[in-house]
Amino acid sequence: MKKILLLSDTHSFIDNQILKFVKQADEVWHAGDIGDLKVTDTLKKHKPLRAVFGNIDGKDARAEFPLDLKFEVENVSVWMTHIGGYPNKYNQRIREEIKTNPPKIFICGHSHILKVQYDKKLNLLHLNPGAAGNHGFHKIRTMLRFKIEKDEIKDLEIIELAARG
Repeated sequence: MKKILLLSDTHSFIDNQILKFVKQADEVWHAGDIGDLKVTDTLKKHKPLRAVFGNIDGKDARAEFPLDLKFEVENVSVWMTHIGGYPNKYNQRIREEIKTNPPKIFICGHSHILKVQYDKKLNLLHLNPGAAGNHGFHKIRTMLRFKIEKDEIKDLEIIELAARG
């Protein structure tokens, strides 16, 4: 079993509230718009990190992290990208591939809107953790955490952090 903390859109911001939840996880996944690499460097000091770059990320983040990250944890296939769209409205760049080879979990960020949605057509769980940083229109900073055990996603929780400062 793995305990996962999923965040996105930190936009160069990390604080002790985020780190408290990082320390409780087995792995941290970041769905892009990292901003300053001090964010991911700090996360990596505490836990294993899987991340993708987002549209605001510069050449350093793009050199370290991919646009798309496909991997398996336990027996669950995961596809993480920053701009991915939503069920029935997937981004044109990924639309054909997600239809022909859907993962069990599809993760994106970008919108700053927390969304957990099951795609019945593709039989996948779509996750967007919202935004954990202070930059953007969101009022409350959010993340998601869940467990993966064998081929099951369990105990999915929304984490609401302080209002953005």
